[in-house]
Amino acid sequence: MDVTLSFDSPESISTEALVVVVFDNGPPDPRLDSLTGGLLTELYRSGETKGKPLETTLIHRPPGLAARRLLLVGGGKPAEFDAAQMRRAAGTALRFLKGKAVHDFVLAAEASHVPAAAEGLLAADFEPDAYKTDKQDDQRIGRVLLAARAAPDLDAALSRAVISARAQNLARRLTNEPANRLTPTELAARARQVAIDAGLEIDVLDQQRMQDLKMGALLGVAQGSAEPPALIVLRYRPAEPSSSGVHLGLVGKAVTFDTGGISIKPAEGMEKMKYDMAGGASMIAVLSALAELKPAILVTAFVPAVENMPGSRAQRPGDIVTTMSGKTVEVLNTDAEGRLILADAITYAKQQGCSHLIDAATLTGAIVVALGYTNVGVFANDQPLLDRLLASAKTAGEKMWPMPLDEEYKEQLKSIIADLPNIGTRWGGAITAAMFLKEFADPTPWVHLDIAGTAWLEEAKPYMPKGPSGVAVRTLINLAMKM
Repeated sequence: MDVTLSFDSPESISTEALVVVVFDNGPPDPRLDSLTGGLLTELYRSGETKGKPLETTLIHRPPGLAARRLLLVGGGKPAEFDAAQMRRAAGTALRFLKGKAVHDFVLAAEASHVPAAAEGLLAADFEPDAYKTDKQDDQRIGRVLLAARAAPDLDAALSRAVISARAQNLARRLTNEPANRLTPTELAARARQVAIDAGLEIDVLDQQRMQDLKMGALLGVAQGSAEPPALIVLRYRPAEPSSSGVHLGLVGKAVTFDTGGISIKPAEGMEKMKYDMAGGASMIAVLSALAELKPAILVTAFVPAVENMPGSRAQRPGDIVTTMSGKTVEVLNTDAEGRLILADAITYAKQQGCSHLIDAATLTGAIVVALGYTNVGVFANDQPLLDRLLASAKTAGEKMWPMPLDEEYKEQLKSIIADLPNIGTRWGGAITAAMFLKEFADPTPWVHLDIAGTAWLEEAKPYMPKGPSGVAVRTLINLAMKM
């Protein structure tokens, strides 16, 4: 789908539909109301349109307009309408018009909201139907014009938004792949193609190289599967690096399928465990975007890719593994595997000279208990980096919430025969998982994103389909550009 700018008056553009955001304080734009012969005022007076958030009202053959349809999308209270609300309104319009077999439309937007509108449109256009044979090809949007007044650097801002949104959709496509189609080896092949297309450097560590590096925690998770593991390393090097010396390391968990291993998961819902590689998919996607956006810092993604299977060689509860850092871990639960592969990947990222670390992982069900399906749980050992990450999340319109990492939680991570157990008690499970990772990240400034509740939409939204969300991609792109 193409998203382009138009500086023409939206009411004069011949199109299948014109989309206008309206609010709960009455008809907007007296000129538009006048052109339609007072139609908007009439709709408000009758109560058919109230301007509530994401409410839709479709009008066929609107008088006074060149468009064949007029779609009103509710924006709620004008004072509360921001870029995040614009993303949702734009996405709602696209998904509504898709269902009406509309192929192109115009969205009227303020210049300051153009980037958010583009992101909302492209995110809404994603469909998780890659393997359907009866796709509704007539329900595809080919082009959207964003009608706005000219403003400085608006074209560049739109271009950045399109790159960011397309990266988000790349992460969603990877996350949506079934485990029989996307093994660790295949994920590495996909990452290699991304590197070729984007002009990135890539290195894929195979099992032998990981053994040479003594990555016992990562290899311990992988040993129950017939599929070999891979540690995917993607590097972006700026042509003219800044003098800051920042080397941002992005670590993404990529368990291409998670049965839980010997500590096997319940059958119900296990089919969704193909998305246990969403963190890794996001990091690959972020690097693809940065190659186009060209920040002035070095950024490297580290994606440990494994299958967690209960094969005859699978690690058992009670096994002891030695991590790359030299610390030993007692594996009390083989379903707490994400933190094991991340521990070695984080250690390797530090060895490669990363000055700042951010990891993203579908790590714990406990974060869903704490925050539901709305917010990403954010943990950090460095307040300045945390503040910058949260500011970027707000700009990107992704909800994230800081969680504690008080030293008292470390009391749960004690083993009588190893340096650490891989789980704590039942209580505060997302925190003890983050505390485990902190043991390997310290003293490097580090942020951990637990995306277990946000990487997969359990229910469709008016502005997004059910399925993979690509969460954290836009936030991390924004952060890298600001750093």
